[in-house]
Amino acid sequence: MSVFRDQEEKVVEEVNSYLSFKLDNEFFALDVKKVIEIIEVPHITSVPLSPSYMSGIINLRGKVLPLIDTKVKFGLEPVEYTIDTCIIVIEIKVEDEVIQVGTLVDQVLEVIEIGKSHIQPSPTIEAKYPLEYIQGMFRKDDNFIMLVSLEKVFSIDEVYFMQDTNDNEQEQLDSKA
Repeated sequence: MSVFRDQEEKVVEEVNSYLSFKLDNEFFALDVKKVIEIIEVPHITSVPLSPSYMSGIINLRGKVLPLIDTKVKFGLEPVEYTIDTCIIVIEIKVEDEVIQVGTLVDQVLEVIEIGKSHIQPSPTIEAKYPLEYIQGMFRKDDNFIMLVSLEKVFSIDEVYFMQDTNDNEQEQLDSKA
């Protein structure tokens, strides 16, 4: 009798890590591989003629970082600044462009590790935010957490606008130094 037949067959499931956060009373998560860091909200400089979801720009260690109000981008009311409000600095890759963007959220919660088999398809019901931004969802405790698809949230045109804004503001910052 073979020893292999006596051993339990173990299936290794791929597990991914997600950073969870809140917008209003809804729970969302991003792939941690796209998160650079989490920072407190510093002084925000507004950018004239920018889209409504763009809160402005911030200085992040000498670099200009475009700042998106995630709630406005999702069709909700703008972020109300509290002690829990913070910025998740993410990296977005669209085509061959890679830029960093700050996304304002009401509160960062925790890093969650979850297996792919626990992720369900995004809902098809009517929601108060665009469902095309959601790539799936999973349940944790008594809450459903929506997985955000950054590629869908930020279109190519928006990435180029943010890159142009970033480049122009960085040139101004560099010329003052």
